[in-house]
Amino acid sequence: MNHSYRWVIVAAGALMTCVALGAMFSLAIFLEPMSLDTGWSRAGISSAMTLNFLVMGVGGFAWGSIYDRLGARPVVLAGAVLLGLALVVASRANSLLIFQLSYGVIVGLAASAFFAPMIALTTAWFDTNRSLAVSLVSAGMGVAPMTISPFARWLISAYDWRTAMFDIGVMAWVLLLPAVLLVRQPPAALAAADGAPAPVTDDPGMSVGQALRSPQFLVLGMTFFACCAAHSGPIFHMVSYAMACGVAPMAAVSIYSVEGLAGLGGRLLYGVLGDRLGVKPVLITGLAIQAAVIAAYLAVGRIEQFYVLAVIFGATYGGVMPLYAVLAREYFGPRIIGTVFGAATMLSSLGMSFGPLAGGMIYDAYASYSWLFIGSALVGLGAAGIAIAFPPQPNRQRLQMA
Repeated sequence: MNHSYRWVIVAAGALMTCVALGAMFSLAIFLEPMSLDTGWSRAGISSAMTLNFLVMGVGGFAWGSIYDRLGARPVVLAGAVLLGLALVVASRANSLLIFQLSYGVIVGLAASAFFAPMIALTTAWFDTNRSLAVSLVSAGMGVAPMTISPFARWLISAYDWRTAMFDIGVMAWVLLLPAVLLVRQPPAALAAADGAPAPVTDDPGMSVGQALRSPQFLVLGMTFFACCAAHSGPIFHMVSYAMACGVAPMAAVSIYSVEGLAGLGGRLLYGVLGDRLGVKPVLITGLAIQAAVIAAYLAVGRIEQFYVLAVIFGATYGGVMPLYAVLAREYFGPRIIGTVFGAATMLSSLGMSFGPLAGGMIYDAYASYSWLFIGSALVGLGAAGIAIAFPPQPNRQRLQMA
């Protein structure tokens, strides 16, 4: 392997995050047709997404620990097998409970096998342009609304929601299993495994317990949690909200796709800015913009207005997400990055779990999403405030202990 292989890792990671997270978030497209076909409540169906995030949080921490011990390939192989299986089983569910367990638990466990491990692997491959590389891997999440979501909508329109979900499960196997073969550990890790001396790194030598108790991790985890709690509800319920405002179903799905396209551009933009200006100021600015745009959705009603806000919203929430991994790598070094970032991802997943269920409950109670957007905007402002407390990024210095 030569140095250029690191871009193959980026491409494989982007594909995996696109398929895995795209399949998981496509539940927003299935929400209305499932509710009409089965009679299940929106809150009940949305709770599967809440389970996704809860299980994804625990799974991210567990998969991250396995990554630190075994490398990335066994982790992503297990995730690929589980993801297709979960979608196939969920497509045949005859009760809400079976659907919640298959889609909520197994899909969440499978999806968590890709994000944190592939992000951690990418940070290990890159010493320069790290923010950009991590942003490109996470860009798969931005591509997903432009690919998986419209594909799901087309399948639902052409057939029914069960056929659509089954086909997406098979597609996950077809795309992910070959991509697993491309996953490799970086040369430095391979050399260490063969007994060769490892190069000098900026790893501060902390244990996992010390890292998770440090003030740096506490601020990182709390910011990640609040950021995701702020945008998860608006993202998941955006299609339903637009339809409630009078937007046609396919046009409403296109808003979701525009957010994804903007998120792709935002990841590239914020990645470059993070490398040039520093991660902390770019993150704080992005979080503040995110909160303002969420509040602005309360004033829109026409498709053109939705598109404008979708561009800004998608760019900001998409752009800030990869920056947490870069901060984790710079604060804690490469040795325990899988476990530490997995723990941070667990907190972010807990934050993500609130929005879908809260939005469903709010709509069921008030037949309106207004309070969802008001609450999400306030939480987003809180995330920006917490991020201000980030300590200066270390320059090969030992971290301050809690």
